Amino acid sequence: MLATRPKRVYGVAMFSLKRTVALVGMMGAGKSSVGRRLACRLAVPFCDADSEIEIAAGCSIVEIFDRFGEPAFREGERGVILRLLHRPPHILATGGGAMLDQVTREQIAKDAISVWLRAPLDVLVARVARRDTRPLLRRGERRETMERLLAEREPFYAQAQLVVDVNDGPHGIAVERIVAGLTSAGVMETA
Repeated sequence: MLATRPKRVYGVAMFSLKRTVALVGMMGAGKSSVGRRLACRLAVPFCDADSEIEIAAGCSIVEIFDRFGEPAFREGERGVILRLLHRPPHILATGGGAMLDQVTREQIAKDAISVWLRAPLDVLVARVARRDTRPLLRRGERRETMERLLAEREPFYAQAQLVVDVNDGPHGIAVERIVAGLTSAGVMETA
């Protein structure tokens, strides 16, 4: 008989989410992975903006970048995020560059609570190296590109209402930090 490690299962949510939680931050910060776990923890739906963009466009993000360029992608990203923000409270993982768009930033600030998943550059670089699906990293040296993007984007991420530091540890730690921050911010009420 093989011994298996039991999976961690979150109990029934004891809170009701009042607003959508928009996870923001660099590619590789864990927005999708943490977001799925957070949604499970809070018993609310999870939406990944990148996946929704691919569904709406009928092709991958890489194909959108290749065929239409980054400006067209950002325009589509804005439209998808604005549509998702009108859904009942859920967890929304935004794309790494979503906060660069002023309209998107303003709408997130109005309709959601934003949480910046802040990760050190070394962690981000290690995580993005695992997949070759990041259009902005397909040319040039990956670390230099990530460093430049992080420097450009940090001022926009810093506008988030909550900041949660994430490292290369278990995503459950980030989930609990977010839950604590949301509770303190009054975004959840006892169910």
